Amino acid sequence: MEQKFQIVVLAKQVPDTRQVGRDAMTAEGTVNRAALPAIFNPEDLHALELALDLKSRIAGAEVRVLTMGPQRAAEIVREAMYRGADGGYLLSGREFAGSDTLATSYALACALRKVGADLVVAGRQAIDGDTAQVGPQVAEKLGWPQVTYAEQVVKVDGDRLQIRRRLAEGVEVVECPLPMVITVNESAPACRPRNAKRLMCYKLARTRSELLEEQSWVVERVEAMPELQIVELAAADIEPDMAQLGLAGSPTKVKRIENVVFQAKEAKRLTASDEELEALIVELMAAHTIG
Repeated sequence: MEQKFQIVVLAKQVPDTRQVGRDAMTAEGTVNRAALPAIFNPEDLHALELALDLKSRIAGAEVRVLTMGPQRAAEIVREAMYRGADGGYLLSGREFAGSDTLATSYALACALRKVGADLVVAGRQAIDGDTAQVGPQVAEKLGWPQVTYAEQVVKVDGDRLQIRRRLAEGVEVVECPLPMVITVNESAPACRPRNAKRLMCYKLARTRSELLEEQSWVVERVEAMPELQIVELAAADIEPDMAQLGLAGSPTKVKRIENVVFQAKEAKRLTASDEELEALIVELMAAHTIG
């Protein structure tokens, strides 16, 4: 049997911080996730597109998504399947609650060793944390080389990839051997939309925990079709050092969070005249708003 080339995309379900309002934070200073819709982390969608593009260029390649989170995060795997992924894994359990980037990357690295991968692709950062640390930390824990700020795989040359990186100073092309970890910029091509046929094929994809709450006909359908089975991994399945998971494995401690809400106290309507614009600039500089 031909050996498959396994591409695993690290993806995260995040609260949509682009819709932050007055109710976005709780009284304790934590994110009020109930007040914000849960979405596929935007840069992880760019990573998914890069992986799907590679799938079309590498014989025998498969793309699977690995996400860590509560049971509702299985929706991320389904969303990826609608767009072209072959399946995925949900890493879930109370043991992972409260994980910072260090504990998260440790759990993901353990899961990757369990499921196997030839290439790992992730978004540069998640919009709910903005640390850009998880991808590089996963690479370090796996002992793999990493290419960050990627926007395109220029060339596939055997067991080496040529990758274009978008940096603040410009663009560079680097070559790296497999296996490796790639983190993808938002400057990479946007992810393809859902495919209607795939949505109809995979809308019943479920984890084993989700099947416990489904009707019998759904359970029978999923059990008869392996392609509809989203693999659910618990902490025991990835054989970790439990002391490195969750809060126990998270040295990052948040001392205080402030909820800052900007309110417009004054409004001023301007014309496009040079005189009014110059006067506004002078006013803003005097108030130290700019300059």
